[in-house]
Amino acid sequence: MQEENTVHFYQTGTFTVGNRLLAEQQKTLQSSDHRYNSLNSGHRACQGCGEALGARYALDAALAATGGRLAVANATGCLEVFSTPYPESAWRMPWLHSLFGNTAAVAAGMAAAFRIRAAKEGKSPVRVVAQGGDGGTTDIGMGCLSGMFERNDDVLYICYDNEAYMNTGVQRSSATPPTARTATTMPIPGYEGNEFGQGKNVPLIAMAHGIPYVATATVADLHDLERKVTRAMQIHGARYIHILVPCPLGWGFPSSKTVEMARLAAETGLFPVFEAENGEITGSYKIRRQLPVEVYLKGQKRFAHLFGKRGDPATVEHLQRIADRNIEKFGLTALSDEEPEGLFRSLVEPKGEQEHV
Repeated sequence: MQEENTVHFYQTGTFTVGNRLLAEQQKTLQSSDHRYNSLNSGHRACQGCGEALGARYALDAALAATGGRLAVANATGCLEVFSTPYPESAWRMPWLHSLFGNTAAVAAGMAAAFRIRAAKEGKSPVRVVAQGGDGGTTDIGMGCLSGMFERNDDVLYICYDNEAYMNTGVQRSSATPPTARTATTMPIPGYEGNEFGQGKNVPLIAMAHGIPYVATATVADLHDLERKVTRAMQIHGARYIHILVPCPLGWGFPSSKTVEMARLAAETGLFPVFEAENGEITGSYKIRRQLPVEVYLKGQKRFAHLFGKRGDPATVEHLQRIADRNIEKFGLTALSDEEPEGLFRSLVEPKGEQEHV
């Protein structure tokens, strides 16, 4: 398991600590001969795309954990479209494009085929990752995903959640947050964007299946993301990681603010970051100083109707209550003032590779 290192941000009181100030083992390398660079240059993602960043780091970690013995099934969506415009591909690994809704089933079939071939050859099987956006995961692919969980297929499914159908024009998905403006949830008097009480929490649905491993992550903490993918690849059976990947175009913020938006989602409590094994939460991201939700919402045009001259303070307060409940439910409050911001505290000891029974 990748060793976790906690970075203390003493230098400026912000998150702007540079690589030169860190110990060698804590430095992050964007490009290196030691990285697999699974998603290479040449893709056509928008500037500041959170999904491109999350996918590259997630799959590099999975490749490293398996020694390069990895294949991927990819749902239709932004990631597939910008990475493989026919006849080109930015992937440097075995990669298969499935339909929008059957990615989990295709990945399960791949895992079964690799297992049978490995048994004949006397080798360990190639491992499989399935991946898709929130549309292909929480909506169109939900049935196949639940089936993969129920059968406990040896697949890691990664959802890159940008909270809408970005590739087809920013329509609402079941991962779109309440009050958000999309092409199908336009705010008008008496209807302030996406409704409360709708949608699905797929990490909790995955936990309800009792699968070996479930985690959430953001592109604001790539070390945490890599650690969770590495942990997932040490386990056999169905696993699920849900990654928040802000979209500058769909959310309406400058492309330089992608990582900041992801961090604010976690620091306000609107996107709880945690991990679970066999249906029980085992660790969570600790917030020492919770930020008000306004700090996160005001930076995005999709929530602009909640502020300004007309404004809607009652709705903002409703969103604040949701964030507060998340902090209580997932145990996101730091245990003491001695703990630094952004600490991911695990409640279990690191384990080696395990088989789920």
